[in-house]
Amino acid sequence: MDKPLSPSAQKIQKELIALGFDFIVIESDAVTRTAQEAADAAGCSLGQIVKSLVFKGSVSGRPILVLTSGKNRVNEKLMGGYAGEPIARANPDFVRSVTGFAIGGIPPIALSQPIDAYLDEDLLEYPTIWAAAGTPNAIFELTPLALQAMTHGQVIKVKVTSS
Repeated sequence: MDKPLSPSAQKIQKELIALGFDFIVIESDAVTRTAQEAADAAGCSLGQIVKSLVFKGSVSGRPILVLTSGKNRVNEKLMGGYAGEPIARANPDFVRSVTGFAIGGIPPIALSQPIDAYLDEDLLEYPTIWAAAGTPNAIFELTPLALQAMTHGQVIKVKVTSS
């Protein structure tokens, strides 16, 4: 018998249904805090994992959500150009206050406040991708187009490239 989802994972499942999607949140004993752990648990490639990274505008202090492929590192200077100001990685307290979730389980939806989202163009390479679902043990499979629709994310190039 399956055990019920934790309250945080239930919140994501309810939000998916409210948004009109039939994706299913999977919560297990496997830790999915890092992109590699999530890929191992999902049985997919590292690139198919959606890392939900929160940055903070250095001038405005506004939160910025970058949804990037698990295989990529975010080019903060490039992201600052999209955001219109320099950005820095947000600290755990700021992340929890603006998303309602702890680092390692931040979902792309059901955040505690609206946050501008940017979607890594590399995620569009895959037919399906996996995102965190509110806890370090919960994930859900979705399509890149669904991720863009549910987050209203602007598709951009985010990764660090060698010169």
